Parts: sequence; structure tokens; C-alpha cells
Amino acid sequence: MAKRQSEYLSLKDLMGRFIKENNLSKGMQKISIKENWDSLMGNGVASYTDSIELRKGILYVKLSSSVLRQELDYGKEKIKDMMNEALGGEEIKKVMLL
Repeated sequence: MAKRQSEYLSLKDLMGRFIKENNLSKGMQKISIKENWDSLMGNGVASYTDSIELRKGILYVKLSSSVLRQELDYGKEKIKDMMNEALGGEEIKKVMLL
């Protein structure tokens, strides 16, 4: 029979350990990026967003509106800062609007 651990862990710690042990961090990051994009940018921008992906520090955002792409292009630095703050790190180095 397995020996019981005498320490108590919070649910957050248990979930973090589970995600790490099962190599789910990339999938969780994708979900987090999409949720943060939708909440930070609002429903209007989210409805024109076809896809969003983070690869090698670059956030690729595919938009279906060229007018919106041009408007967001002026604020790429602010978008990068807001997303990094929401993700809790400096994971995004550059934003590419496609």
C-alpha cells in the first residue's frame, strides 16, 4: 500500500503539478492566450480574429479585417505589454498581425 504524504497541497499546486507531469503546459498556454486576447481586446476585435498563436516569442494574430489590422498595427507595442501582463511574464517579444 502506498504511503500517505503528510503535507497538504492547495488545488492550484496540485493542478500545476498535474499539468507539468503530463506535459500539458503548451496546450494550457494556448487556451490562456486565446482567453486573454478575447477579454483584453473585446468582442468587436475577437469577432474579427481568425486565429491566434504564440511561436518562439512571436504572437501571430490572423485578422479577417484589413481595416482593423491597420488600426491595431499602431498599437502593437501596447498589445504586447497588455498580453504579457495578463500572461504573467515576458513570453511575447513581438506581435505580428496577419
